[in-house]
Amino acid sequence: MAVELDTGLPSVRQIQTIIREEKEVEMKLVTGDLLTGKVRWQDHHCICVLDQHDQPVIVWRQAIVYVKPKL
Repeated sequence: MAVELDTGLPSVRQIQTIIREEKEVEMKLVTGDLLTGKVRWQDHHCICVLDQHDQPVIVWRQAIVYVKPKL
């Protein structure tokens, strides 16, 4: 049974806007690592970021401290 994202949640809507506008983001992880790239997709558990070499990095949502658009 497929479960859809709750697009009523502000966090889901904000990530969808970042994906649609192809903005580059900074993503800090609980390990202290900092990822930069473009968000490709999101699901209930993960977010995929394309790094500077266009390589996909899949990150579990529970590992994320913050996501912010780069200026």
